[in-house]
Order: sequence, then C-alpha cells, then structure tokens
Amino acid sequence: MSEKSKLIGHQTLFSNLIYLDQIQKFPNKILINGPKGIGKKTLINHFLNYFYSKNYDKTYDLRNNEFKLNNNLSKLISSNTHPNIFKITKKKDKKIIDIDQIREMIQFVNQTSFNNDRRFIIIEDINLLGINSANALLKSIEEPNNNTFYILVNNSEFKILETLKSRCLEFKSNLVNTEVMEIVNHYFNTDIYNDINMDFISNYNSPSFLISLVNFLEKNDLSIKECNIEDLLTYVIKNKSYSTDEFIKEYLNLFIELFFYKNINNSKKISFKIKKYFYLKLSYVKKYNLDFESFFLEFNDKLLSE
Repeated sequence: MSEKSKLIGHQTLFSNLIYLDQIQKFPNKILINGPKGIGKKTLINHFLNYFYSKNYDKTYDLRNNEFKLNNNLSKLISSNTHPNIFKITKKKDKKIIDIDQIREMIQFVNQTSFNNDRRFIIIEDINLLGINSANALLKSIEEPNNNTFYILVNNSEFKILETLKSRCLEFKSNLVNTEVMEIVNHYFNTDIYNDINMDFISNYNSPSFLISLVNFLEKNDLSIKECNIEDLLTYVIKNKSYSTDEFIKEYLNLFIELFFYKNINNSKKISFKIKKYFYLKLSYVKKYNLDFESFFLEFNDKLLSE
C-alpha cells in the first residue's frame, strides 16, 4: 500500500465540508448517511486530517486530497489518541452502544479542550445506540457548545431515531462503479478489480466488501477470478468458516442473497419458496443464537450438492 492515504470518491461531500469550515459555518451536528462499506469513515478521517493540519503547517494536500500516513497528526487520529477527538464505536463484546460510552463522551465534552481548539465527537453506526444511550446523546447535543461538533455516521440500510436525525444536518454519501474500481485497485496497488469473479462484482459493489473478499480468497488460496458464489459457499461450509472467520460471519446474509440472486429460477430445485424457507431459517438461527452447522449442512445438501 501507498505511504499516503488518498480520498477516492466523495468529492462533492468533502468539498462541501471544507467550504463550510472555511466560511466558519460548519454545523455543530451532522449526519453522514450512506451504504455500508463505501468509505464514510475514511471520508471523516480525511476531514479531520485536513482540519487539524492547519495547526501542523498544512500537512494535508487539498489539491490531491491526500495526507502522509506516517506524520504525527495522522498517527494521533488513527490511534484515537488526538486530545480533541472522541470516537465511539460498538465494543466487540456488546450488541449496542451502551450508556457508559455516552457518559464518557459527556465527561470529555465538559472538559476544557486542548489549546482551546474545536473538538469533534465521532459516533459510528448510530443505529446501534440503545434507548438510554440515544436519550443521553440527545440531551448532550441539545446543549449548545460552539466549540464541540458532532459527526454521526449511519449505514443507510438501517433506520435511526427521527428525534436524533431531525437535530442534524444530513449529508448523503455514495459511490459510482468507477470510484469503487479505483478504490479497490488503489488499495492493492494493482489492477485487481477486473479479476474478481462477476458473481460479486455485478451484485455488490462496496469497496470494503470487495477488499475483504480478495483478502479472504488470497489467504485461503482460492482463485480470485475462478471462485464464484457456489465455490465460496462450498468452501465456507466445508471449513466451517461461518463460525471462525469475521469477514464471513459479517456477510453471511449477503452471501446467501447473492446465491439466490444468481440461481433463482435458473434451476429446477431453486425457487422463491426455497429462498423464503432458507431466509426464515437463517433468521431463526441468528435470532436465537443457534448452531449454524445444521443450517449449512441442509443448505449444502439441498442447494449445492449435485
């Protein structure tokens, strides 16, 4: 990978954020809404590097929308140790963003900022806020503080509380296919996008997903070009990757969706009725935290085996 981080796509939104800052009208509360995996967090990371670089001899290159990964500022931001930035993400052992995380944020807001500079609160996946957490956040953002700015991030497939959404200026984020291709190729520093099997390219174009997919295939010695959705599911079932690999666990629903999207009505044994049956069964297994093995054994026997 390059020693620089380059922002690809999101150009209009990024320019709007910079313009609002330059005319000193940056909103205290904004919501960035867009599909999962398109680089919303990367966009915010670039804005923070731009914003605070004004105190670091302008280390952000606005002409090319990039910054050096090894400078002190970018290290502070990426490691979540910048004194004027507070980031909230769901903890791995939790299902929601809990009230204690919001309380820590409130303590941070109530403290004096470093060098009296402006501060940013970044909250990712705000659909995961618990009821108590959301109420505490609402109370916090309603109390005026001209030195603190909230950036809330949401994956657009999830709904968020209308009371929270209504208090923010919303920016919608998206990518076109050429930008997805450029991001993936830039990440691997090679023209790899066109080598990915069309089962994945034609149906789900999130760069984050495609990058993780390529890494998974390479790690497991699977062909990037030849491995289709059936091959991938067969490998996952045989090796029980659905219980051991974080990428597979995260995208289980998507893989099932891709399989049916490709095969429904193209095979005598695959119909909408079969699709509904497996969707309901997968939902039941996930809801009650049951063993996935029986689900995938049945899926393999009925749909993948010749």
